[in-house]
Amino acid sequence: MRHINKSSLKIIQLTPGAGEMYCGNCLRDNALTSHWNRLGHDVCMVPLYLPLTLDEPDQSENVPVFFGGINVFMSHKVPRLWHFVPKKIRRWLDSRKLLKTIGRKVSKTNPAEVGALTVSMLKGETGSQQRELQELSDWIKEQKPDVISLSNALLLGMNNHLQKATGAKTVCFLTGEDSFLDSLPKTHRSQAWHLVRKHIKQIDLLIAPSRYYAEFMSERLELPTERIRIVYNGINTEGFDESTVPDKGHCPSDNAQLVLGFFARMCAAKGLDILVDAFIEIRRRGKVPNLQLKIGGNMNSWNEDWVEILKLKLKTKSLLQDVRFHPNVSRTEKIQFLQSLDVFSVPAVCNEPFGFYVIEALAAGVPVVLPMKFAFPELIEKSGGGMLYLPENPHALVEALETLLADESKRRDMKFAGRKNALEFFSVSRAAKESMDLIMGLF
Repeated sequence: MRHINKSSLKIIQLTPGAGEMYCGNCLRDNALTSHWNRLGHDVCMVPLYLPLTLDEPDQSENVPVFFGGINVFMSHKVPRLWHFVPKKIRRWLDSRKLLKTIGRKVSKTNPAEVGALTVSMLKGETGSQQRELQELSDWIKEQKPDVISLSNALLLGMNNHLQKATGAKTVCFLTGEDSFLDSLPKTHRSQAWHLVRKHIKQIDLLIAPSRYYAEFMSERLELPTERIRIVYNGINTEGFDESTVPDKGHCPSDNAQLVLGFFARMCAAKGLDILVDAFIEIRRRGKVPNLQLKIGGNMNSWNEDWVEILKLKLKTKSLLQDVRFHPNVSRTEKIQFLQSLDVFSVPAVCNEPFGFYVIEALAAGVPVVLPMKFAFPELIEKSGGGMLYLPENPHALVEALETLLADESKRRDMKFAGRKNALEFFSVSRAAKESMDLIMGLF
């Protein structure tokens, strides 16, 4: 039996790339990898499918991409033919330069179109990607890991093979798998959920980012709640230091322009259209006559036309000149964007296991307004940095925003409470330590 040095574990972190999109799981895994290494462990982050798109230094920069998107697709479409393609050609198809080139197109793929491929990946050793799995397994085995960490449950198909090949303990983070799986065609959906439930029983440690999602997934996965441990996600707090936060605590004059902001993926799932409608209604009602709207976050080619429709709606209301769009900004630009806001809101309609954007807004000193569902009530309870509204009430968001925008004292109180708790509790250093404590508890 191999001796385990608990003070310096060898860990392989497997993380799927998401094409041109900034992916919350990618950002989380990248930050955890960096901080686990700072804690004295030897952690290697391995990208799958596509190179990672990040706004911080890439911890996987010098690591090969495995399960490259082209090879995975061709192995699924023409498995017998692709089995005989020489390794040299396959590795060329996995090159970062080529995969980055196709990343923009891949990001447009609708989950409903990849049901069969998802099922194949979840079948693991019996799926169409046996050769890709063996190549990854051979490489990981050479690293002699103590732990293999899976970014999400969609990677569970490879777990059994990797456990047998390496003898390593396996960890799986749970974040947003349900939304993807539920979007698959009915036949593939039921198969995929069945395979996830089957494989997840072999995982040594399951980690969810909120109490809400742990309880939600324990039911969907048919697991006892105690099988899923909770570690709240954390952000890199660098750049959110006190000296960079403007003081918005002054009482605005009647002519002051308050700024409402949104920063998330620009899509219907995050409720951008709902916030635009709320902004239009607030301006129509006239209680906050000079309100401005700033919209930032990831916008890919898939959503460009949809965003243009929102711009046209604003133009027809003669409000487009009071709205600013900031797509695909850098980390520094993101922090500056957040710090320019008075109130922040993402009225998401998709199931949110956490919401990194909430914590980033709070760390920037901006109070938030969120729907009373998903993990949001937990974040508000733990931070004290915002207020909730009932999404079933069509007027609730407008009224909540108007109330907070009109109450400078409440905004100031929420600003300081939310910022303090975001920087102290919702930091990646805390998340890294808590998750590593759970991992070391496996030995």
